[in-house]
Amino acid sequence: MTNYSVLVPFLPKRPEQLLPYAGLVHWTRAARLWQGQALFLEPHQGFAHAAGAGFRVPTGLGVTLMPLRHPYEAALQARSLALATGQPVVAGFGPGGRSMQQSLLGEPYRSPLTAAREYLTIVRGLLAQEVVDIKGEYFSCHGALHAFPAPPVELGLGVLRPGMARLAGELADVAVTWLTPASYLEDVVLPAMREGAMKAGRAVPRLTAIVPVALEREGHEPGTIALASNAAHLQGPHYLDMLRRAGVGVSGTDIKADAQALVKGGAFLSGDVAGLLEQLSVYEKAGVDEVVLNVTGVFNVAGAQEAMSDLKQILSALSAV
Repeated sequence: MTNYSVLVPFLPKRPEQLLPYAGLVHWTRAARLWQGQALFLEPHQGFAHAAGAGFRVPTGLGVTLMPLRHPYEAALQARSLALATGQPVVAGFGPGGRSMQQSLLGEPYRSPLTAAREYLTIVRGLLAQEVVDIKGEYFSCHGALHAFPAPPVELGLGVLRPGMARLAGELADVAVTWLTPASYLEDVVLPAMREGAMKAGRAVPRLTAIVPVALEREGHEPGTIALASNAAHLQGPHYLDMLRRAGVGVSGTDIKADAQALVKGGAFLSGDVAGLLEQLSVYEKAGVDEVVLNVTGVFNVAGAQEAMSDLKQILSALSAV
């Protein structure tokens, strides 16, 4: 059975802004509250604040960026979040774009796959309360976290293309995707994950897809909302490459036309409630374990109340199925 979760659809500047979304997860069928990397309020601190306000819900970091912290700090922050909330955490990581790597590290990773392998191996060992002794090309660690009982922290890896999907199959508990059409997940990502898992002699990790959605609304056509949700991603070479592999007709030169292509290509879902449920069912049939509802575009175009309304209507309809 596919679980449905909720993404915080904006970058919080104050921790209390998270509370309505944590409450939504607490009171509805939503399985988990997710947030991507934020450069105002770090998601770890925001989720801990929500727990202190009484909303102790499972959380997902989808994804935090490796150049911002050493893997020891990453493991410590993830376990701290589990201790603060008393709930399971999916700690997702990704290398970020080459420009961020260049800005923070002096040069981009020559091999993002190698960097991610080293990072995840260290974090996994630390979370398993092992003594980690690794000297890598990008990350090294000799040490351990102090042993202490905590809710489970699962290791996530941000996945767009087959190489990272194979690595997730080898090392991660959860592969986390963003803006990926269901057909691409079924035909490309999941087979690569199975290949990696078979190579490592382990079970195939879960697949979590963060999916941009919007209910139809008068005066706002889907392409406009898709652009408001994904303008930055449509300028990222790794996203453009993934979308082209998925058969989405993006050019990389006309961002408005590319946003329309997201709708046409099934990377952005829009329609009435019944239509959205039908489109979401395609992700279920593709083998996705968790769909994270992303109403960022609605939030940016129509405001917070409309974004919350969309989430409530979709979750209510899913509960009635």
